[in-house]
Amino acid sequence: MESFLDTWGITAMVFAPLVGVLAMMFVPEKEEELHKTIALVATVVSAIVGILLLANFDYGNSGVLQFVVDRSWIDVISARYSLGVDGISLPLVALTLLVVPLVIVYSWHHIPEPGNAKAFLMLTLVLHTGMLGTFVAQDLVLFFVFFEVVLLPMYFMIGVWGGEQRLYAAIKFFLYTLFGSAFMLVSFLALYWLTGSQTFDMVELAQRVQSEGLTTTEQVLLFGGMFLGFGIKVPMFPFHTWLPDAHTQAPTQGSVILAAVMLKLGTYGFVRIALPILPQGAQQWAPWIGLLAVIGIIYGALGCLAQTDMKRLIAFSSVAHMGYVMLGIATLTDFGINAAIFGMVAHGLITGMLFFVAGSVKERYHTLEIKRLGGLLIQAPRMGWILGITTMASLGLPGLAGFWGEFPVILASWQPSAGLNTTLFRVYMVVAAVGTVLAAGYLLWLLQRTAFGNPTEEFADDPHIHDTVFTEWVAWVPMLILIVVLGFVPSLIFDVTNEPVSLVGDVFEALGN
Repeated sequence: MESFLDTWGITAMVFAPLVGVLAMMFVPEKEEELHKTIALVATVVSAIVGILLLANFDYGNSGVLQFVVDRSWIDVISARYSLGVDGISLPLVALTLLVVPLVIVYSWHHIPEPGNAKAFLMLTLVLHTGMLGTFVAQDLVLFFVFFEVVLLPMYFMIGVWGGEQRLYAAIKFFLYTLFGSAFMLVSFLALYWLTGSQTFDMVELAQRVQSEGLTTTEQVLLFGGMFLGFGIKVPMFPFHTWLPDAHTQAPTQGSVILAAVMLKLGTYGFVRIALPILPQGAQQWAPWIGLLAVIGIIYGALGCLAQTDMKRLIAFSSVAHMGYVMLGIATLTDFGINAAIFGMVAHGLITGMLFFVAGSVKERYHTLEIKRLGGLLIQAPRMGWILGITTMASLGLPGLAGFWGEFPVILASWQPSAGLNTTLFRVYMVVAAVGTVLAAGYLLWLLQRTAFGNPTEEFADDPHIHDTVFTEWVAWVPMLILIVVLGFVPSLIFDVTNEPVSLVGDVFEALGN
């Protein structure tokens, strides 16, 4: 079994969903149940291989790439088919393997209109492969291919199955992210030529930059290109404007995948590529990243307070929460980057759950306008309680996962890396702390308006409003359990990420001294 995992494990995990896509191509469109079964089996097979990898992972050496596959791919540009997992990518791979099968379970009775289950589920599986591949790729060209693969399925998900403004939202999403990716690709190519290494291997490039050296100006410029590519995907203020539109118009499943996993592709890119390969560039950019992060925290919170639509409010909350992740990364410390990775996982679980609940509310009430909602705890008490727990997790209540995504980031800002302006980051810390108060304000306001009180006259006697059904329980319970478990045992992630993150942090300590 170990030899299979070493040779084929990661490849099987990444491409199992595509095998499902191939199988579905030969099944007629009208066979909806069969399509759902094939999609679920493909993601479960991928998850089983992933669980075997997790079980055989050497957690004592989480800073070392494991299950490495390194084969020739495009010889003319020295690009290689290079995959591997370490403590940084492991939590995000596990998150992806969990969320996508749950999305397919939820889709069993929630295929959005027009109800073409075949096309919808095939796009979901392609998304699955693209996201998994991004987290395990160790070659910049391969990373770029997987990073871009997710664009088209999400574009069609929004553009075909979205709301009234779906085409506008889909085109805006596509153009924004493609614009950033163009600059990111230019940076990758420039790195290839400037280092003279004739390789796109991430580890080799980092070693070459440290030994041969790029000038600070070159590093700053290259980091700027990557900053655009990754920052738009996060999305950071002021590149965030595509996100509320995409979330609001996307079907529930698209919103969940976008929030739970796709936004993490950008933050992961910073931790995996930009920081280790271009440390001097990162050091020069860090104060600006921190500034944009805290602006995003406050702006996202104020944006939430101004919303009248439940999904749009949750979307703006993502801008604020991803601001905490970026602030952690900007500190360039072990503590801050560890907190940022935990924040990615916590945000994925919590905001994914919020979008699940919003989708089910929309299905029952046919609206997400907050002033028309109310009395959820009376008409659907279990769903009301689930919304309450998830809301509390999102505002950072101790004992739930959201707390460990925000509180350590605020602490880390007190003492940033040696080469950074400590006073400036302490100002950022205060602003971020104010953001937690605003988060409590808009999330409690949302909960109070939707779950408490009596149902509005419009829906008081509506027979279609019912409580949580079986497929919703199956899709939601694993995420709810993890939100609670990670709240009480954050070391489940911190112990895995600490060693590889400390290797990144050591580079900045050496630079600062």
